[in-house]
This record gives sequence, C-alpha cells and structure tokens, in this order.
Amino acid sequence: MILRVVFWASLGALVWTHAAYPLVAAALARLRGRAPRAADWTPSVAVIVAAHDEEAVIGRRVENLRALDYPAEKLEVVVTSDASTDRTEEVAAAAGARVVRNPRGGKVAAQDRAVRETESELVAFSDANATWAPDALRRLVRPFADPEVGYVCGRLSLQPADGSNREGLYWRYELAVRDAESRLGSVTGGNGAIYAVRRSDYVEVDPRFGHDLSLPYLMVQRGRRAVYEPAAVAYEKPTPSNETEYRRKVRMFEHCWLIVLRGRMLRGQPPGYLLALLSHRHLRYASGLLHLVLLASSAALAASGWVYAAVLAAQVLLLAAAAAGAGVARYYALVTWATVVALWNYLRRGVPATWAPAEGTREAI
Repeated sequence: MILRVVFWASLGALVWTHAAYPLVAAALARLRGRAPRAADWTPSVAVIVAAHDEEAVIGRRVENLRALDYPAEKLEVVVTSDASTDRTEEVAAAAGARVVRNPRGGKVAAQDRAVRETESELVAFSDANATWAPDALRRLVRPFADPEVGYVCGRLSLQPADGSNREGLYWRYELAVRDAESRLGSVTGGNGAIYAVRRSDYVEVDPRFGHDLSLPYLMVQRGRRAVYEPAAVAYEKPTPSNETEYRRKVRMFEHCWLIVLRGRMLRGQPPGYLLALLSHRHLRYASGLLHLVLLASSAALAASGWVYAAVLAAQVLLLAAAAAGAGVARYYALVTWATVVALWNYLRRGVPATWAPAEGTREAI
C-alpha cells in the first residue's frame, strides 16, 4: 500500500509541475488575469552590468546600451567589475560606461555596490554577453507606471545553438508559464539578461542567492508585484550542446537549492503565489528526486499491474533515447539529473558566491 502511494505521489507531482500546472495557470490567466497599468514614461535608469574578465564582449555590450532608444540624460550605463584581471574595466570605460571596481565577491555583491553608488529612480540589470533590442528599455520601464510593481523582467530570446543544445525549446515553454504567472499576479522567477527594480524596492540578498529567483518572491513578500514584459527583448547565445547546458544547469541549480532550502521563500506568501512557488519552483527542482522515486517504485510494482509496467517501460525508453543521443530526450534527462547533482553538491560543499561564464556563450550575436 505504501509503495503504491509513493508511486502515485511521485507520478502526480511530476505531471503537475511539468504539464498540469502550466495548463491551469494559462487557463486562469485568461479568465481573470490582470496586466499592470503600464504607460509610456521615461524615469531615470542606471543599467548595471556585472562583469568578471569580460574583455571580449564588454565593449559591444556598453555600445549596445548607449545606443538604446532612451533619453541620454535619463540613462547611465554602469559596469561593475568583480575584480577583473583582464582589460574589462579599461574597455568598458573607453566605450563610455561608468566603471565601479570591486574586490572579488561575486555577481550579487558587485551589483549591490553599483546600486549603492547610483541615484536613478530605477535600476536595471543585464549580462555582459546579452544584446538588447533598441526599444527594450522603454518597454521594460512601462509597467513601473503602476505603483504596485516593484520588479519587471523582459523576454530573453535565445539564438540558435551552435550544437545540439535544446534549451531553446524548453525556454519557450518556460516563458509561456511566466507570462501566465505575471498576468495572475507575479512571476516566480526572472532572468539575468534583462530586468529592472524600483530603487526603493531593491533588496540586498545573500551574495550566493542571485537575483533571478530571489527578487520576485521577495517583492511579493513586501506587497509588490513582480511582472513579465515580453515586449522588452534581450538576446543571448546559449551553450552549444546538451552536455555544456548540463554543466551550466548544475551550477545554476546549486544556487536554486540554496534559496529553496535557506531563503524562506514560502514565508508570508498569499495562497495563489504560494501554490505557484511550490508548483513551478519547488517541485520542478525536485524533478530528479521524483524521477528516481518513480523509477524505483514502478520497478518494484511492475509485476502487480499494467499501469506500473507501462510507466516503468516509458522511463526505460526515455533513458534509452537519452543514451542514444536523441536531442529532446537527452536534454530532459541531463537537465533533470542536474537537479540531483546540484543538490548533492550543495549539501556536500555549499555554494560559492563567485561565478564563471557558461561555455560557448561569449561569441558575438
């Protein structure tokens, strides 16, 4: 009896987080979604790019930001260097950015320092390897006309991978879920390529956390909205292969596990947003563990019913396809396994605050 409960609970959790929750969120968003009261306005903005040894791309990044369709007197471009050892700081300054120099402390610490040294109404953030569309900043700031909004993330458009990476397919699915969550109230996660925060709502978090996952839920805890603006577009190059994406995901999920287990993200949340966090974040990061439980329980129960045998067969086929190199199957298997490896790494040695660029993401777009 207990084994059957374990089987159905793990299967139900996987179906809910990957399929049912996105469908339910999309349906509810259509029925009672509410967009923020956006308006065309031009508040002062400091766009902050954290960089560590980004000499190869930082000049292009600064030039792209300075060429945005936004009043020059309202825009400050800041490169906050995390103890770069190459010519990042020199190249950024020559391109027209204000450079803030920091001791090696990680991306978030460098971002915090830059925020403290600027005075704009809004602070926006981007990666050194991203490119913004000319109207991206105008689009990004529009939702802040609504006083309820404290955080806005734009749409990251991934360019075609040079190799086998299927991240682009997953990312389109992820953005659809994010759009539904935004219309229902607030997103449960952002992205580092394009987002902004009202200065009065900016929160300095544990330097190991990262903004992508921590800022949205902190905004909601403070009675604000964290929304998604798909018209504000940034472009980035993904890692080339499923294997390089796996390594990137391991590093990313280590920070996610830290926040889930130590960030008190469920505390004081409204019921709807609490369900979204559990469904989209907690269960998604637990997918690898849930699959292991499902595999073991279905194997133990396979002789007792066709449903258990069918689920076991489906998992074996998925693993076989992944081992044979089938693109989507291999991507799913590797990324799901990355959640398990990341949890083990976090429990074994913790999470560093510093970071290194993902493989193959610094080529020109």
